[in-house]
Amino acid sequence: MTSRPSALVLHDPQSWIVMGVSGCGKSEIARRLAARLGIDFIEGDHFHPPANIEKMAAGIPLTDADRHGWLLRLQQQLRQAAAAGRAVVLSCSALKRRYRDLLRAGDPDAIFIHLYGERALIAARMRQRHGHFMPSAMLDSQLTTLEPPQQDERFLQVDIRPPPDAIVDRILALRDALAGARPPPA
Repeated sequence: MTSRPSALVLHDPQSWIVMGVSGCGKSEIARRLAARLGIDFIEGDHFHPPANIEKMAAGIPLTDADRHGWLLRLQQQLRQAAAAGRAVVLSCSALKRRYRDLLRAGDPDAIFIHLYGERALIAARMRQRHGHFMPSAMLDSQLTTLEPPQQDERFLQVDIRPPPDAIVDRILALRDALAGARPPPA
């Protein structure tokens, strides 16, 4: 599968939401992207309530109800940044369309970066992680829950096989290509 942008128009500043299943590299890519853009990074996992973390650590998938308050906290972070005219990069699984819609309510100009890859690669990466609350046994639950972004959403889809810096390069190249395609301001 190749990287594919949706039909979107870029606005500055904007929120970048790096999304995908656990183990795809969201935090690492989001952190590097924020550093390259010179903007703030928000680690979505830091906003989970303790009950969610305990549940996931025990191998119990979160329900929509479990995720709702967490997503509202992230929405608030995006809303505050947008109101201040400040661009940010947020790492968040955003597995379902309705979750992304909640986040978009915080910043309608947000762009989702969907990191995707083969299950075997993601599982191998999860097994190599140390100190993360999400066990590798939860990967299948995440893959089952995932509703990839649709063409009416603002997103870029990026393969996770290359090294992290190459992934960030790809994201920025797609951004630049889209920015070059838009008509000049009136």
